[in-house]
Amino acid sequence: MHHDRTVTERRLARVLDLRLRPAVYRESLPLDIAVRPVTGEPVPVSEGIGARYEPVRTGALWGPAWSTTWFRISGSVPAAWAGRQVEAVLDLGFGATQPGFSAEGLVYRPDGSPVKALNPRNAWLPITERAEGGEEFVYYIEAAANPVIFDSGSGEDPFVPTRAGGAPPWLGGETAPDTPLYRLNRMDLAVFDPTVWELVQDLDVLSGLMHQLPEDSTRRWQLTHAVDRALDAIDLQDIGGTAARAREVLAPSLASPAHAGAHRVSAVGHAHIDTAWLWPVRETVRKAARTVSNVTALMDDHPGFRFVMSQAQQLAWLKEQRPEVFARVVEKVSTGQFIPTGSLWIEPDTNLSGGESLVRQFVHGKRFYLEEFGVETEDMWLPDTFGYNAALPQIMKLAGIKWFLTQKISWNATNPFPHHTFWWEGIDGTRIFSHFPPVDSYNGDLSGADIGHTERNFRDKGAANRSLVPFGYGDGGGGPTREMLARAHRLENLEGSARVEMESPEEFFTKAQAEYPDAPVWSGELYLELHRGTLTSQLATKQGNRRSEHLLKEAELWSATAALRTGLPYPYELLDRVWKTVLLHQFHDILPGTSIAWVHREAETVYAETARELGEVIDSAQRALAASGAEGTARETVFNAAPHTRDGIPALGASPRARAARPVEPHPAQGGGFVLDNGLVRITVDTRGLITSAYDLTAGREALAPGTVGNLLQLHQDFPNQWDAWDVDAFYRNTVRDLTDADEVVAVPGGIRVVRGFNASRITQVLRLEENSRRLDVETDVDWRECEKILKAAFPLDIRAAESSAEIPFGHVRRPTHTNTSWDSARFEVCAHRYLHVEEPGWGAALVNDSSYGHDVTRDIRPDGGTTTTVRLSLLRAPLFPDPDCDRGEHRLRYGLVIGAGLRDAVREGYRFNVPERVVSGGAPVEPLVRASGGDVVIEAVKLADDRSGRVIVRLYEAAGGRARTTLRTGFPLVGARITDLLERELTDEPAPAVDGQDIHLTLRPFQILTLCLTPGV
Repeated sequence: MHHDRTVTERRLARVLDLRLRPAVYRESLPLDIAVRPVTGEPVPVSEGIGARYEPVRTGALWGPAWSTTWFRISGSVPAAWAGRQVEAVLDLGFGATQPGFSAEGLVYRPDGSPVKALNPRNAWLPITERAEGGEEFVYYIEAAANPVIFDSGSGEDPFVPTRAGGAPPWLGGETAPDTPLYRLNRMDLAVFDPTVWELVQDLDVLSGLMHQLPEDSTRRWQLTHAVDRALDAIDLQDIGGTAARAREVLAPSLASPAHAGAHRVSAVGHAHIDTAWLWPVRETVRKAARTVSNVTALMDDHPGFRFVMSQAQQLAWLKEQRPEVFARVVEKVSTGQFIPTGSLWIEPDTNLSGGESLVRQFVHGKRFYLEEFGVETEDMWLPDTFGYNAALPQIMKLAGIKWFLTQKISWNATNPFPHHTFWWEGIDGTRIFSHFPPVDSYNGDLSGADIGHTERNFRDKGAANRSLVPFGYGDGGGGPTREMLARAHRLENLEGSARVEMESPEEFFTKAQAEYPDAPVWSGELYLELHRGTLTSQLATKQGNRRSEHLLKEAELWSATAALRTGLPYPYELLDRVWKTVLLHQFHDILPGTSIAWVHREAETVYAETARELGEVIDSAQRALAASGAEGTARETVFNAAPHTRDGIPALGASPRARAARPVEPHPAQGGGFVLDNGLVRITVDTRGLITSAYDLTAGREALAPGTVGNLLQLHQDFPNQWDAWDVDAFYRNTVRDLTDADEVVAVPGGIRVVRGFNASRITQVLRLEENSRRLDVETDVDWRECEKILKAAFPLDIRAAESSAEIPFGHVRRPTHTNTSWDSARFEVCAHRYLHVEEPGWGAALVNDSSYGHDVTRDIRPDGGTTTTVRLSLLRAPLFPDPDCDRGEHRLRYGLVIGAGLRDAVREGYRFNVPERVVSGGAPVEPLVRASGGDVVIEAVKLADDRSGRVIVRLYEAAGGRARTTLRTGFPLVGARITDLLERELTDEPAPAVDGQDIHLTLRPFQILTLCLTPGV
């Protein structure tokens, strides 16, 4: 017999798309439609339903960008449809290429209760499962007109600059013209044919499987013949009457069981909803309501369906703003179908967020789940962020986390990650069982392509046989669909396919760890070889976050101190609220700078209000403390919130100071330029405003490499191949313009001012060197008007450094300065928080900053045989997508070069640079609540316990990567001390710390994080 397989495959595709899918709704009639546009921001549901509506017809245009339009649909079921299943088919004007990002709607009953969402691949609404005929109905649709800013499925460049991401005109923004974006395509009442629908699902699954099997496999040919016979059984003029016959033909093929050793797939319902991205935060609340309404409705009809939601903030919004939707969540959590997961307040960026912020992500996320649902989450679900710092395993463990899941590392542009299931080891040695879904997507649809790729791609074959697939459309797509559940049912035990079972993450991880307890170990950071521009884009957002993090810790420190010393009430509610606000804005498309303009301008406003509120808290506490001393003391008190003593002011305390350290005055240099000299280091600046010498007078050596200059500002072309705000591609280095021309180089009181104009931009820098300091400060004001450029500040150092040490949360990570391997070469832009340090035995230098994260380190051999290690800080970018004005405007930032610095110096100067002293009138010294003496131990947080017991929480860590013995002395009578987890619950498996009066004796492992709960005495 001669048979062309491709003929059958092409026949199947055409019959499915042109005949069978349309035949699911074989009879239809138009609905009555009325409309009510909303001017301005969304209105409450009751207001939307109760408004006056005007008649409208299919084909009508609606929805200026970011607006809301309410539709009322009504009708009655014809008597002729009695006994049939009836649905409405409602196409608001959906785009064809993506499941979300455009016209989205939520359907309500007249009483305001939600039914389900309308999305591009989920446009049906149940009316009645068995019509009696004559039933009348009315529904309302809240339809959002979200402009399509990014369309990866259009076949065109999706990264086209657009003004559509600005706030709308009614909020004073510059969104695209006020014209309708969408057209009502279809608003019909229709007969749903379940038999035809089931046939479509049968053929969909078998078609997907066929295309994944080898062309010469027996199973593929068996399926080809079965499909051929089924298509023959269908009368295309009577599809409804012959669909059952075709299903009978396919039944044996669908009943053939999978091989005993088939790969096992845990299918987890999921909808990745970016908390802000190409839409503002307020729209995310509605996206969450739509998705939750969708999935809880599906759960009514599919008891085995389980769905995870991984951001507590989104559920908190529903509780506050959409209690009727949240009630459905509570109901389905109780049945085990809706599964709170992930343990985080939101899914944050884990490169840029500070250590204490990551702690609070777990604290607030886990507490919400515990308090609202009685659920103790034990996993970290973070599929989509742009790299994972190496402190996370320990932070996870201290929060009670057993398992970690992400997917993003599959986006690596250079090196495929070698494992899908593995133990991830952090800088302190903590290991967490981890999984990367080999489906390479967090928006899976359980198609044949998904399942086939999962099995082929799984890199731990033989040793392990399980993987997880998160399935469901995210970002407004409504989550899983009934078609996906049909696929899952058919793939439970199907020959030729992996076996698919709907499970929870806990069930998957429990089975996977039992199967593969000796999984391989990956040690250190999970560096994403892509999206490196996120370390620099949207400087104002990053500055707001950095400053908010430090202000929060200051507010807690001084409020706790004032509460114990003066009885000032501790601001629990305010601090809780502000922490959650800051955590929200650490979402992985806000803090990295990859959202639309509306999001970032709103974030700047939020950060300004945060600074104001926290400033008032700090000021109130400090004034209470400074005024509590005896009369006749000094007139001013200097507060030092940094964890190291500074100019005689104790760490975490305050005292009068006779005289503050002052900047040294510049004096003319021979041949022109100026010199700053404080007896420790000598800085020479030439007539171009460039540093020609940074000499360590103590060590007797030059910091800069021969023939080079320091603080060299460099401008590069920055036009990546894709993902403009996200990416910096390595070829940016091929073109560089050194900014060596100066408009002005003059001495000013306490420094040297250098002004450079280039293109339409202008940079003003003041170089300062304080008395008794090895740190040269560079205060920088930039009027940045560039387009598709990146600005860097370079320091070529005369150091042969094999590695650089970059600060990450609760420690640092060492990275090679060479490019021996493709892994080393791919790290051409790296993250550092407050410092980046390089050294050779006996001498080093550090670059510290107050708001920048992107760095690069390169190493070159000079003709004289010496080694130049160049450390560069990325200051500003200018991408055009998704915010065409990204970073353009005026900025103020600071960075500094610490000369002759060891790692301990880098840690100390990084904190000092970011936590300024505060001077308050009053005069009373303030003894710190706690002091650490001995070892490289840093006290990161001091606060009152969240349970309002009055106990003091102290979080500290070992910062140098070595063992440390330290004594923690309290500034109050101490009744008891215990070690807790991050949620301030006692760790019973940890030995109680040794307490001697007000001294607590501690031994810390390298990079160990320790949280203590201290009970003050009377």
